Amino acid sequence: MSEATFHFHGRLNDFLKRDQRDKAIVIAFRGQQSIKHLAESLGAPHPEIGRVQVNGREGSVNDITQDGDRVELHPIADGCPIEPRFLLDCHLGRLASLLRMLGFDCLYQNDYDDAQIAEIAGQEERILLTRDRRLLMRKVIRHGYCLRSLDSLEQLTEVLERFKLSGATQPFHRCIRCNHPLEPVEKEAIIERLEPLTRLYFDEFHICPACGQIYWKGSHYEKMLKLVERFNGLS
Repeated sequence: MSEATFHFHGRLNDFLKRDQRDKAIVIAFRGQQSIKHLAESLGAPHPEIGRVQVNGREGSVNDITQDGDRVELHPIADGCPIEPRFLLDCHLGRLASLLRMLGFDCLYQNDYDDAQIAEIAGQEERILLTRDRRLLMRKVIRHGYCLRSLDSLEQLTEVLERFKLSGATQPFHRCIRCNHPLEPVEKEAIIERLEPLTRLYFDEFHICPACGQIYWKGSHYEKMLKLVERFNGLS
């Protein structure tokens, strides 16, 4: 039986048991075990791990742990290492709508199972957003974030701050329903689909060419604009 000492820093402590946080954790193991495997056995998903130090030297989560190793694990730095294209698990529909409202490409369906999510994330190189840390631990997942909050607006704040995206928004550019980019459309082309008051008071419209949803600057737009202004102010 071998032993190694693990020390988790910063927000990685969110994944540990309360009595393990900000403490040196001695873990016993048999055979060849990677740092990734042992860290995840304690609860920390590998996409959340950044800098790794082993016995004071720079290491990697893929390093094989040796008897007596002292391992320091730091959270991955804030920022977006790839294009901000997201994949959300089936419990995050409201967050998907909010991110789409801000113009971000968010793939979401409420009937995806875990295997489908992992496959899509790997094939399309999307950033997985989930509250399921076990899903985030799947080997194929390279980029992801485990949301801490249950509230969709707080989740949006987490994502924008974690990936430093407040300056990259393109509000009202994408269909909230299906994620496709919107296109301007002439009022005359859709007039038969409009309610009488909408026909009377509005002249500027956009349409989703994929699902046909029509958008205009009605009362809902003012509420959404306030949200956009709020989240664009995040640093």
